[in-house]
Amino acid sequence: MRPNGRHTAGASQLSALRVWALGLLLLSAVAISPSTAQAAPSQAAAATTHVYLLRGVLNIFSLGLDTIGARLQAQGIPVTVANFVSWSSLADEAATAYRAGRIKTIILVGHSSGATALPDMIAKLNQLGVPVKLAIGLDSVFKTKLSTGAERYINIYIGDGPGEPVRAAQGLRGKLDNVDVRGTGVGHISIDKNEAIQRRVIAEIDAAIMRSRVPAAPVAEPGGPRPARAAAATAPARN
Repeated sequence: MRPNGRHTAGASQLSALRVWALGLLLLSAVAISPSTAQAAPSQAAAATTHVYLLRGVLNIFSLGLDTIGARLQAQGIPVTVANFVSWSSLADEAATAYRAGRIKTIILVGHSSGATALPDMIAKLNQLGVPVKLAIGLDSVFKTKLSTGAERYINIYIGDGPGEPVRAAQGLRGKLDNVDVRGTGVGHISIDKNEAIQRRVIAEIDAAIMRSRVPAAPVAEPGGPRPARAAAATAPARN
């Protein structure tokens, strides 16, 4: 009986070791996943980047953008968090800083009505001759058409909710990605606060900054682009 007992105990220990090893392997896979782990951009590249985060209506439903902003600041990346109605004046400020050489990389992030306003802000920056490296919209609430572009535009939306895919106008330059996150448990009010979404946004921003050694070229429409009409002025805002 003793030999059998020792064999049973040994098998149990071996099984536990296998479970532990498998768990360690899975944790390692998560740790190196490109969607959750990115090398931090250099201090110089971070310091010459500015991320503008546009909240939705009333400044009370998009507070996840404040968390994203705080995490970016911890990496040494300057940020501005503001309501979406400020998109035009923020574009003017960004253009002034870009021309003065204080900013080399411009990145935009918006939630809800803030996401809807992103194409307007991009259009104005393009008109001013200023490139946009990356724009990320979180659940834009109205049908949005991108007529001038950032180097890359990512629209993360909930396909069975109030969010809408962004449509590309004919002749659009730049890469447009519509990412439908229906079925993941996030909602319109929680998408900006969801940990996985926040990690995705920050990882995309870090990757864009690391690519910023090759500056994005401003996108211009033939005959000179005109700013798109502000979404806030053409439709009742929702958050």
